[in-house]
Amino acid sequence: MPFDYDLDFEKINFREQPELYRVGRGEQGVLLVEPYKGEILPHWRFKTPDIARESSEKIYEMFLDYKEKNDFVGMDMARKFIQMGHTRARRYANYKGGSKYDKDGEIKDRQINDEKAESAAIFEKKWIKVREDEEYLKAKKEHQKKYG
Repeated sequence: MPFDYDLDFEKINFREQPELYRVGRGEQGVLLVEPYKGEILPHWRFKTPDIARESSEKIYEMFLDYKEKNDFVGMDMARKFIQMGHTRARRYANYKGGSKYDKDGEIKDRQINDEKAESAAIFEKKWIKVREDEEYLKAKKEHQKKYG
């Protein structure tokens, strides 16, 4: 079931109402679902490999904490932030300033930034670890079966 962008995200606490949460595709809803956005976003950084390492470790610890509490929505939101760490760092690695398109809508030439590429690789390792976690996969399947 697709992510439902029509919900009133300002008013919903998804920890209290997990039945309203839909996994969606990729990173959908990552900056909307509270209280998780507020808990995870302050730790999400990828400017340098050291910062990315610290950030990915912290968010992975949060993933494990949510898992320990049987909080699937928290686990999935941590996964989304880790995935977004990879995709955003990759975008900045490929395009100066992180913008793929110029003002005319044309795709810019790639200019590889090795530092951002390393940051992306750090997040990618954690993303693989999270998305292959057996308990996460089981909880995801159960949540989707129960709520869509």
